[in-house]
Parts: sequence; C-alpha cells; structure tokens
Amino acid sequence: MDKEKIIAFFDRLAEGWDEEATDDPAVINAILDHAAICDGVTVLDVACGTGILFPYYLERKVARVTGVDISPRMIARAREKFSDARIELVNADVEEALFPLPFDRCVVYNSFPHFSNPARLIAALANQLVNGGRLTIAHGESRAKIDRRHQNHASEVSRPLLPEDELAALLEPSFAVDVIISNEQMFVVSGAKKKEPTS
Repeated sequence: MDKEKIIAFFDRLAEGWDEEATDDPAVINAILDHAAICDGVTVLDVACGTGILFPYYLERKVARVTGVDISPRMIARAREKFSDARIELVNADVEEALFPLPFDRCVVYNSFPHFSNPARLIAALANQLVNGGRLTIAHGESRAKIDRRHQNHASEVSRPLLPEDELAALLEPSFAVDVIISNEQMFVVSGAKKKEPTS
C-alpha cells in the first residue's frame, strides 16, 4: 500500500469522521479492559484519528496519552477537540517515529488493516514499550464486517484483517499473548511484552 494514498484518503475523511463514527461505548470499555488501560499508565494510541478513544483514556485516569497519526488533518481535528495537558498529538508515521520514553500500553484501534506490513508494525511497537508493557490490536466489530466495509470503499488503502490466530502468532516472538477474541462485537489480540535479555 502507498502511504501517500493512505494520507490522502484519511485527510479527505477527517472533517466528517466523528459524525460517521458508530463506536459502542460498552464495546470500547471492554476492549480497554483487555488492554489494561488503568490509573497512572502511559499510552501510545496508534493511528488515533480524531481521538475517539481519548475521553475513555482520561476517564480511566491515565498519566499521559500520545496519539500518533500519519494524516495531518486527522491530527488537526484532534487538536481542535482536545486541550487536556495529558494528551500529546504527533503527526508522524509510527513505524519511523521516535519517542523520548517507552510506554506502558500501546493500542491499535480500528486501524490495523491500513498497515501494509503487520510484522514490521508489531516490531516497531514492541520497541516503544517497556518490558511487560501491553500491546492491544482491536476493532469494535467482527472481522467479517471490517473486511466487507474495507472492500467497499477502502480497498486501495487496506488489507484484509488477519485471522486472530495468525495475528497472535505474529505477536508471539515479542509478546506473551493472553487475550484472543473474535466475535460479532469485537476483535481483540493482546499481550505483554516479553523481557528483553540483558547483555
């Protein structure tokens, strides 16, 4: 997939993104429970868009959330919506971004199919987490529904969502996967980063 096409696609959608969102708060909270989003943690929200998850993070009293998105207009829209000091917004390609400190949690919500190389993304995110930090890849719908929607209007900027067992296997070298859910309400694969050997 061409990253410039992805940027252009999401830039076009940014203004009306929130009006089109159909996220279910109960499903989001269940996902964030599995992601261990809780009081005092730091969070990297990958492909954060306009900040759909930010109010949920703040409600859970996170210490800080860094939202990163490759679309400048998505980040601009998020900046218009949020002024809380605990939120930092970064317009960047997360696979190339450098952050000063590692995070306790990383969440990839409703965006994983837009990354052309899942293994490369997972390796990059592993580098952004503390030992024991948790990576959660999730969608607030079934895998079949996500794939159908992307075939309709986003075929050039997405790939089919990996089956949950294949995704878990991709995480396994760096993460101890302990959450695998794929049903009509949600798709969640989550694990804690394995301790890196010390030299």
